[in-house]
Amino acid sequence: MNSKLLGHLACFAAYAIFGINIISSRDIATHSGLPPITLFAMRAMVATALFWLLSLFLPRERMGGKDLLLAACASLLGLFVPQLTFLSAVGITTPVDLAVIGSITPILTMLVAAVALKEPLTWLKAAGVAISFGGVVGLILLSSHAVGATSTQPLGVVLCFVNSLSFALYLGIFRPLIARHGTVTLMKWMFLFTLLASLPVALVKTRLALFATISTRVWWEIGFLILFATFVAYFLIPVGQKRIRPTLVSMYGYLQPIIATTASIILGIDTVTLPKVLAVAAVFSGVAIVNRSRAAS
Repeated sequence: MNSKLLGHLACFAAYAIFGINIISSRDIATHSGLPPITLFAMRAMVATALFWLLSLFLPRERMGGKDLLLAACASLLGLFVPQLTFLSAVGITTPVDLAVIGSITPILTMLVAAVALKEPLTWLKAAGVAISFGGVVGLILLSSHAVGATSTQPLGVVLCFVNSLSFALYLGIFRPLIARHGTVTLMKWMFLFTLLASLPVALVKTRLALFATISTRVWWEIGFLILFATFVAYFLIPVGQKRIRPTLVSMYGYLQPIIATTASIILGIDTVTLPKVLAVAAVFSGVAIVNRSRAAS
């Protein structure tokens, strides 16, 4: 399979999972009663175990001291801060505000990549990002959002912005590190570092009695969050990062509101309209334009 095609497919699958996860995470935040740091520690614990287990069946790869330090920094910007801010924001931010603020991630990534990786900032690339941004904001504003917070708290806005900025920094800065190491090797260390950072706080904040009150449905949603939106998705993203530029990787984040809208239509709480179809077309047109820009390879 063509290397770039594999990168696009990996990013498409990862962000499709994230799109479904937005819906289930709102339900978890509302009905589980678990603190965000506890959910994060659970994700980190399972993902760490799975990546280290998987590494036992692959050729051994060593990571030097300098790259271990870089991996620790990457885990902070790419895992710890984004996941914790998202889980904290989802219960105090309306779905529209959460999606709109999250839509600036490709713009921030494009700017970070231009500075950190000297990735050319072309008019064609900027136009593609702008077209996709306009399409996704239009889709968000045209869609129904029946699940989630009914008003946005100021802290929610701050958390959403920090989430976007942190992940943009991760995508824009650490591509060279990702290119030097296998996906499993990198992820096993990154998740181990996030687990060590989150577990002590989670142990203090978590009351065991809370787990007994969680419904079966929410446990299934937590299972999806941990297995697919953590282990599988974060296995796929580095596959994409190795093969396509950071701006393109981040633009696949625009799949999330598309997936959320599609799910709402299937559930009967939203409808298909011509403006929504045009908005989705604008999103994919922008991605195609960025992919054709001379800096996309």
